[in-house]
Amino acid sequence: MAVDLGALAAPDRSAVLVMEMQRGVAGDLARFPDLVEVCARRDVVANAAAVLAAARAAGVPVIHCTAAFRADRAGSHTANSPFIAALLKDPAHMLEGSGAVEVLPGLRDPGDLESRRHHGFSPFTGTSLDMTLRSLGVSTVVAVGFSLNLGIPGLALEAVNLGYRVAVVTDAVAGVPDDYAQAVLRHTVSLLAARVRAADIVEVWK
Repeated sequence: MAVDLGALAAPDRSAVLVMEMQRGVAGDLARFPDLVEVCARRDVVANAAAVLAAARAAGVPVIHCTAAFRADRAGSHTANSPFIAALLKDPAHMLEGSGAVEVLPGLRDPGDLESRRHHGFSPFTGTSLDMTLRSLGVSTVVAVGFSLNLGIPGLALEAVNLGYRVAVVTDAVAGVPDDYAQAVLRHTVSLLAARVRAADIVEVWK
């Protein structure tokens, strides 16, 4: 089905949500080598950078949705998910103030916003992201980042539940294994969001 990108991504009503594109997730401090490999092979970071540059040039807000943990784990549920429990066996994992929680080099601009969370897998629950978007007059969110296993489907589902329209940039997201991630795009994300390519949305925002 053709997507009316002009209507979907009107610059005055859109924002880009950059999901966990952090050094400790898929950068030089990453603990997930399979994700790093998929990102490199699919040019995910370069495609995301192109979307962010076009967004800024068009006046579209860019919000980095980042994750971190305090050293004492305050504010984080640490035993209600097998994945989180496994990650936090490493006491240094994604600590607030460490290099691991920094946005990947080249993706951050001084004018960008950030929404930091200390709990869960998606960017809305327990943060001020929804209020930030509403204060900016946003009705459509454009998602890039990680991962198609958890974060991107969670972002899309929460955004739809809150009344936003969602577009996911298919060549600026990734998950593992790659064939599973592509199935998530086809069979789950497609039920929640428009699927667009980086070049198409860059063209719209020119």
